[in-house]
Amino acid sequence: MLPVIALIGRPNVGKSTLFNRLTRTRDAIVADYPGLTRDRQYGFGKLGPVAYIVIDTGGVAGGEAGIEELMVEQTVRALDEADVAIVLVDGRSGITAADEHVVTLARRHAKKAWLAVNKAEGLDQDIAGSEFHALGLGDPVAISAAHGDRIQSLMDEVLAPFDDDDDATEDAGDAGKSLRIAVIGRPNVGKSTLINRLIGEDRLVVYDQPGTTRDSVSVPFERDDKHYLLIDTAGVRRKSRVHETIEKFSIVKALQAMERAQVVIAMLDASEGVTEQDVSLMGLAVERGRALIVVANKWDDLSADRRQQLKSDLDRRLPFLDFAERMTISALRGTAVGNVLPAVERAYNAATRDMSTTNLTRELEDAVVAHAPPLVRGRRIRLRYAHQGGRNPPVIVIHGNQTGRLPDAYRRYLINRFRKKFRLQGTPVRLSFKTSNNPYRGKRNKLTPRQERRRKRIIKRTRK
Repeated sequence: MLPVIALIGRPNVGKSTLFNRLTRTRDAIVADYPGLTRDRQYGFGKLGPVAYIVIDTGGVAGGEAGIEELMVEQTVRALDEADVAIVLVDGRSGITAADEHVVTLARRHAKKAWLAVNKAEGLDQDIAGSEFHALGLGDPVAISAAHGDRIQSLMDEVLAPFDDDDDATEDAGDAGKSLRIAVIGRPNVGKSTLINRLIGEDRLVVYDQPGTTRDSVSVPFERDDKHYLLIDTAGVRRKSRVHETIEKFSIVKALQAMERAQVVIAMLDASEGVTEQDVSLMGLAVERGRALIVVANKWDDLSADRRQQLKSDLDRRLPFLDFAERMTISALRGTAVGNVLPAVERAYNAATRDMSTTNLTRELEDAVVAHAPPLVRGRRIRLRYAHQGGRNPPVIVIHGNQTGRLPDAYRRYLINRFRKKFRLQGTPVRLSFKTSNNPYRGKRNKLTPRQERRRKRIIKRTRK
């Protein structure tokens, strides 16, 4: 399982900035305003020896009333979920009472805590961290989240105890035997019922109450001489509605199951429509490059008008999932459940498909002929050839010049061309562009002595 890192600290010490740095995103809102983050935010990252899940938390100012009490509660839950906590302090402000309160929370609830002194750009590391030894969390690490100073060395130390060799060996063994499928969704959408239908027995507890599944459950089974491993995850509900202590791990467990899986079945409740939590979960699956199937459960209970409205909502709320196959089922009655595994196979085959350089380059040339790239500063963007750079998800590497200036609309056009040509339905497709180096860039033609003297005379006359 991926290690989980919680970022905690008082308001405006740079937790969201560090979150964005560790996840290489801009998901966390960052502004010079204390208390901007008031809820936990989750993201994936890989900066250091192993991949990880990082949690951004709201600032703890030491108050115990109103919104402050809720933010302290969110921070405690993040510490309970995490394997490691990074306590952030402001290297330019010194120790405050709020810092001491945060350290107290870390001592009580964190399994392991590291102290990071932020905003230390331009400062000597020993001098920046000297005052903070008094907090008693070991040697402080002076960093700059905004500039990236010493972030790499911090993560090397934080992640050193986590060795992913065993997990990699286990995953490699599973890959040869079973197709790993994670079933994700909000509580009570029917995930366990679907798995019971697929395996033909009541293997998982099913009850008409949200939160019946408390942890990720792996269910191996065989169908038509093919081996599968279904991972039923605890339902992910909105964090503001998570009250039971045992449920507070469900979000991390779902993200870890998603990371382990090769195909994700994203289930939603057709009677409730598409919610913000559904959009967030599916967005994370796409971000991780997982082959994906969208399954709307409890379809039999809907009227014709409600069915049409749900289809419209799927198109409107999930435009980034235009590649994913959509299915409507009733897990309780078994309606259309037999179509799920064939769809999973199609998605996985698309995600792992081999594409030759010759065929990719030919399709690229046809795409350019049909619709040429736009001019940039009067120069044509030239796309020369393409080759495959990875699988699951498929990565297509395109070589050319000025590729960094290619508009997003043209990138989507190329993705759609490749998807249609190579039957890549059900999986995200990623393009990687490589720009050829100009050997003459930055070099001026060498002049003879006579030409150099003439150039200087012309410049002198022009100045007069």
